[in-house]
Amino acid sequence: MTATDPALTALSQGWCALSLLHGRIEAHIERALQSGHDLSVREYSLLDVLSRQHDGDGGHLQMKQVADAVVLSQSATTRLVTRLEDRGLLERYLCPTDRRGIYTNVTAEGMKLLNAARPTNDAALREALDEAARNPELAPLVRAVETLKAPVPA
Repeated sequence: MTATDPALTALSQGWCALSLLHGRIEAHIERALQSGHDLSVREYSLLDVLSRQHDGDGGHLQMKQVADAVVLSQSATTRLVTRLEDRGLLERYLCPTDRRGIYTNVTAEGMKLLNAARPTNDAALREALDEAARNPELAPLVRAVETLKAPVPA
């Protein structure tokens, strides 16, 4: 295959379209969350992921799992957790069965903010997808997104 191979060109164009769709959606949601709730997309995602934890086997996520879920490095995730902890939205505590482990939970204030922001996030996502669907090059990707289910973590 060469750089001018039609298959590579089509693949590259597809990736560019997907990247464009992602960027537009994320920017639209970011503006809505920032203006309505003083939250970034990453902060919202982190609160959402951590709010789904539960007591019991496998109920609390390790920082690597959280980082994977919010698509950040472990160090960036730790900094994000610290910022939200400083705002009183998260709290950390030692794992009761393994003193080396640290759990991060959403506080009552964090849950209140997340619950208030969730409809904003959902509406902004729908608006961004509807806007993108009007673009013939992005419409097939929007249809694909609308039929996807979240992958089950390994």
